[in-house]
Amino acid sequence: MKEIILIKDGELALKGLNRNTFEDILIKNMRTRISPLGDFSFRKSQSTITVEPHSENIDLDEAVARIGKVFGIVGISRAAVCEKEIGKIRETAWNYLQDELLFAKTFKVTAKRSDKNFPYKSPEICDEVGGYILSQNHRLKVDVHNPDVVVTVEVRDNAAYIHGSQLPGAGGMPSGTGGRACLLISGGIDSPVAGYMIAKRGVKLTAVHFASPPYTSELAEMKVHELLERVSAYAGRVNLFTVHFTELQEAIRDHCPEEMFTVTMRRVMMKVASKIALWQACDALVTGESLGQVASQTIHALKCTDVCAGLPVFRPCIGMDKNEIIEISRKIDAFDISIRPYEDCCTVFTPRHPRTRPTPAYAAEVEAMLPDEDAMIQRAVDSAKLMIIEAYPEK
Repeated sequence: MKEIILIKDGELALKGLNRNTFEDILIKNMRTRISPLGDFSFRKSQSTITVEPHSENIDLDEAVARIGKVFGIVGISRAAVCEKEIGKIRETAWNYLQDELLFAKTFKVTAKRSDKNFPYKSPEICDEVGGYILSQNHRLKVDVHNPDVVVTVEVRDNAAYIHGSQLPGAGGMPSGTGGRACLLISGGIDSPVAGYMIAKRGVKLTAVHFASPPYTSELAEMKVHELLERVSAYAGRVNLFTVHFTELQEAIRDHCPEEMFTVTMRRVMMKVASKIALWQACDALVTGESLGQVASQTIHALKCTDVCAGLPVFRPCIGMDKNEIIEISRKIDAFDISIRPYEDCCTVFTPRHPRTRPTPAYAAEVEAMLPDEDAMIQRAVDSAKLMIIEAYPEK
């Protein structure tokens, strides 16, 4: 029995004359994601993309799992293909879904007839297929409101497709349709979630991580690599730049008031990240800050850091509480990695009593205490090491 994957896109239907462009990018992203599994063909038709494997040996379970993390998709179904003949449709529906129906108590049939030349209308298709299934399993009952299994028949121009309940997709917009941004990523819970959420709006990610050896270890860097792999499973390939930040942090410790350590550090981070972002053709910075979550993330502190960024700063987590952020972190399988006890540079030299209401003028005055700041920032930028992060490397 021939099997294919049916893809339902969501917001792309609202794109009008640009819809084809968005769908082409979505297909490109899907092809990249599943090409290591084998050869597939893609076909666009009537708000649906058909993904057809060229070999029976291809692992469709893995293909569906990978496609399920591609942004721009709202629904995924594995479907059987059959001739547009009602007898074939009835038999295929039962043969294809009988294992699923075997453990169900109730079911219903839905039909979509986009080929108006097909002699049976949608309600008639439902009657025919539903009646045949009941004749094969007398224990089943029809429940049109809350069935255990939904049997769907789609009669399209080239064939009929039969599938069970639709799986949810990742939603959002296809990666690459929303520009490029630079994510400042630590080893904590928030920044990977921020990367995931901005990528969901179609933004391609470049990432910058600040390492401070010997105060931070290689394990802390490996933790960030693993976190970005989780994000990459949804966002696609990510260019990660690891910046040597020790010189700047020690200068902040030695020359700045302790209460301003964190704000000053984040101002300098913004300057370093902005330089790398512009070099990588990014149009914004992304951070995992949540308003008021810690003392250095008050609206006053954020104002002090934003003035140092040469680009807009997006904060997808800004209005979320910690439990909401943790829920998304668990969803993308990042939480257990984030809570590993390896320090990152954000936790080094943490002030005992951080200033919660700094002003931009005072923050600039404190930052001016750093000797040769511009030279140190440039050395930090020059130290950046590039690593390509891909959850599913191409074959």
